[in-house]
Amino acid sequence: MSVTLHKKENNKVHCKVITISDTRTEETDKSGQLMMDKLAKDGHEVVSYQLVADDQEQITEAILAGCSDPQVQAILLNGGTGISKRDITIETIKPMLDKELVGFGEIFRSLSYYEDIGSAAILSRAIAGVMKGRAVFATPGSSGAVKLALERLILPELSHVITEVNK
Repeated sequence: MSVTLHKKENNKVHCKVITISDTRTEETDKSGQLMMDKLAKDGHEVVSYQLVADDQEQITEAILAGCSDPQVQAILLNGGTGISKRDITIETIKPMLDKELVGFGEIFRSLSYYEDIGSAAILSRAIAGVMKGRAVFATPGSSGAVKLALERLILPELSHVITEVNK
């Protein structure tokens, strides 16, 4: 089977990073920091960072603020994607999307299963899509999940996704 890879576009993408957590602070937000570091190392710019609680209103406000910022092209979220009662990131984001990239969650879980956590991948939820002309990616909040999502899915396609969103 032949796989056609998109040529990696080297366009700088301006991003907003949002960490969703009831327990982390800016000082203890390893996953948010990892996300920002990896974006910068790949040539992108983080123009905004926000830490919000597992609260639908706070998550919605943070996302909408990113969508209304003319500098922000992509919004990357981490945390709040589990199955506990407080984890509501997916339920908050999904109805807000104009288009969902269902392959993101599917491939993320597959990679998680084979490369990282085995059968615990059934508990893993991730979502991506387009909202108000912005690319949106939501990953679990563990550093391993953020690293996997960025290195294997988001960074290889981020510039291309933005090009497609803007067509």
